[in-house]
Amino acid sequence: MVSIATWNINSVRLRVDQVVRFLEQEQPDVLCLQEIKTQEQSFPFKAFDALGYTHHAVHGQKGYHGVATVSRIPMREFSRHDWQANGEARHVGVELLDKGQGMILENVYIPAGGDLPDREVNPKFGQKLDFLQRMTGWSEQIDRPTLLVGDFNIAPLDCDVYDHKALLKVVSHTPIEVEALQRLADAHGWVDLGRKHIPAPERNYSWWSYRSYWRQKDQGRRLDHMWASPDLAAQSTAHRFVEETRKWEKPSDHVPLITEFAL
Repeated sequence: MVSIATWNINSVRLRVDQVVRFLEQEQPDVLCLQEIKTQEQSFPFKAFDALGYTHHAVHGQKGYHGVATVSRIPMREFSRHDWQANGEARHVGVELLDKGQGMILENVYIPAGGDLPDREVNPKFGQKLDFLQRMTGWSEQIDRPTLLVGDFNIAPLDCDVYDHKALLKVVSHTPIEVEALQRLADAHGWVDLGRKHIPAPERNYSWWSYRSYWRQKDQGRRLDHMWASPDLAAQSTAHRFVEETRKWEKPSDHVPLITEFAL
């Protein structure tokens, strides 16, 4: 059994104590972090090493974005793609070794896309769509069992947001983004493990705005995802989200997801 977790931590240095708490409590074999907001030389390696997560792949930059994968299982860095086409640190891929049995684990932070769903007036939205298009081309070439995880910044299904009609023109749930994400899914036959194990329309949110969560309003969106190649998806045995972290002091606005595999 191998367990993989993913979490947009929204600054790993600011929230390293929460990551330690999560790792001690949930004990995943591998943790993929997004939005670490630090360069590699400033990553808190010692905190992870002390818990046995002695294998690392860190693709960071100063103050923004950044992804990192830490593991108790031996692994090697496998890939770094610049799907943003501007040098931003938004992806790192690893190959899990030993009991990971060669699984390719791709950790990605897809751009949020700004506020207006119109690439003519909002270049960030165009960058997001182009990022997805480049990922789609990459997906068509995959020839190994692969797990794609991270903050996709898109809630694809009507039930993946608290109010479908109200959010149709809000970036993260617009039809153009949902269609782009579907093209990405179709390019490799990706299986959405969140909905394999927690079928629609069951509640399955992973993000709540800082502006609304403290008011006890359940205005969530499912922005974080774990997708598997079809043959790997068949080996997934359980999937859950750890919502309690959203109630911790000064939390990330995202919560972790964990999938277990019988490899």
